[in-house]
Amino acid sequence: MQGLVRETATVDSSLDITKFGPTNLIIIQPTSYCNLDCDYCYLPDRHLKNHLPLELLEPIMQAIFASPFTTSNFSLCWHAGEPLAAGLEFYRQAFAQIEAYGEKYNHRQLWFDHSFQSNGILINQAWCDLFKQYPVHVGISLDGPAFLHDKHRKTRTGRGSHAATMRGIEWLQKNDICHSVIAVLTEESLDYPDEIFHFFRDHNLLDVGFNMEETEGINTESSLNKQGTLQRYRQFLERFWQLTSTSEPEFRVREFECLCNLIYTEDRLDHTDMNRPFAIVSIDHQGNFSTFDPELLAIKTPQYGDFIFGNVLTDSFASVCQTEKFRRIYHDMTQGVEKCRQTCDYFGLCGGGAGSNKFWENGSFNSTETLACRFRIQQVAEVVIGALEESLGLT
Repeated sequence: MQGLVRETATVDSSLDITKFGPTNLIIIQPTSYCNLDCDYCYLPDRHLKNHLPLELLEPIMQAIFASPFTTSNFSLCWHAGEPLAAGLEFYRQAFAQIEAYGEKYNHRQLWFDHSFQSNGILINQAWCDLFKQYPVHVGISLDGPAFLHDKHRKTRTGRGSHAATMRGIEWLQKNDICHSVIAVLTEESLDYPDEIFHFFRDHNLLDVGFNMEETEGINTESSLNKQGTLQRYRQFLERFWQLTSTSEPEFRVREFECLCNLIYTEDRLDHTDMNRPFAIVSIDHQGNFSTFDPELLAIKTPQYGDFIFGNVLTDSFASVCQTEKFRRIYHDMTQGVEKCRQTCDYFGLCGGGAGSNKFWENGSFNSTETLACRFRIQQVAEVVIGALEESLGLT
């Protein structure tokens, strides 16, 4: 399948696409299938074994490099459902082809790397050999010790997946492959900050990000959305800060690091990658693409229909900015961001938040505060700022 020849699209001057991007993250969904059946997952079709044909890689890479938004280095992330389920041979061929297409279409000489977000259970020495051949970072989904992880992250036969995930991590560590952890915090997690911290530290997992269990997609209710959990989460964060701030070796928590960087540099956000068009581009196994939150690509809603803006076989990233669907979603997204700017004291720390959280919690992108931002931004800010002021003798 030959890639389409494209030029930078011209768009109605009323929409200033020079404010879009730059694209720093491309998410490719090689398969909708996941070999786990996590009960908090937002994806509706993770039981379907859809597969990205290798023939789509050329038009995908051509669309990326022809885009006016691809002006700086970026990461190519393989994600959703379980990307390794596409198979080792698929990636051997895919990486080689992508390297060749880069030489063919990457006229700006941009640098990019590969990353995976995986449950880790398929990783073995053969996978590690491939990871070492290319600059690959592997993010592992791991919710902490087995009694927490296995409560929600089960196989399709109902068994816990913790042991298999830990085997995959051992292979990564044995091969010195760069890796990090994303842990989903559920209502059950909040009582166990010490156990979670010590588990990660004892297994030399020192780079951790916390995702909140969210109301999103087919996960229509979060266990965190109940009375008393906000205060419990605050206590969890306070204890985790105490543990990480005195840890040897250094223990990095993504949420703490991001906020401390903003404080130390005195920077403030006026947007996020999830509400700025084409900062993130998500592409599914059929070549359909979307932007804003990656979670939107696989979802259909009564209000907007689906969030597919185009397909790499027929559309450029810039050309879809002219469509009614894009304009409507972009309008609602920017209106919601502006309302946050006008009404929220935490705006500089979040840049208007994630549209998907606003949509699933409030019913519209054109809205403001969510449970997600109260947990992820406001409580983290209160804990970190309070701890820093105390350490400086300001309280």
